[in-house]
Amino acid sequence: MIGKLKGRLTEVSGNLGLIETSGGVFYEVFLTPSLISLNSQKSQIEVYTYLQVRDDALVLFGFQTKQEYEFFKLLLRVSGVGPKTAFSVISYVKLDQLVKFVKSNDVTGFTQVPGLGKKTAMKIILELSSKLKSEFDMKNMVLSDEDRTVIEALVSLGYKSNDAKRLLSKLPKSLSVEEKIKEALKKTNK
Repeated sequence: MIGKLKGRLTEVSGNLGLIETSGGVFYEVFLTPSLISLNSQKSQIEVYTYLQVRDDALVLFGFQTKQEYEFFKLLLRVSGVGPKTAFSVISYVKLDQLVKFVKSNDVTGFTQVPGLGKKTAMKIILELSSKLKSEFDMKNMVLSDEDRTVIEALVSLGYKSNDAKRLLSKLPKSLSVEEKIKEALKKTNK
């Protein structure tokens, strides 16, 4: 396995970089946007790598930190998540934000990633919540249209999305949208 590469970043095309090692071997590696922006061409670069072995190719994915690499491997353990999807998640969302999404059961946070649907986001949260020692709660993930309206109203009033969800979870389900908003506002003013 190729676990880490150190060399000179000679070319970048999209998110594909060409790294020349000291031995004169060039490796084509998919790099995260943050890694590309930190390293200009012709600069020395050191990346953790994951080697995907396919029937038709060997594909390298490069990561700036060991934590990104480890989270990528965690994502690969989720059924239905392959290397390209896992790499997209790591590329589009910062690691600390990803952990927050899992711990707060934030499906919408994950669906910001291009090509990642709600079902896959729910699978990721479900499977990673135990690994990150967070509490998985299905009722926090599946919201009715009325509950979404309440959350959107609270967010527009200045609440953070997670705080709005937490407030909503403490309210009786039998209340109307307006009553839920009023009760949520009363609870925060106490």
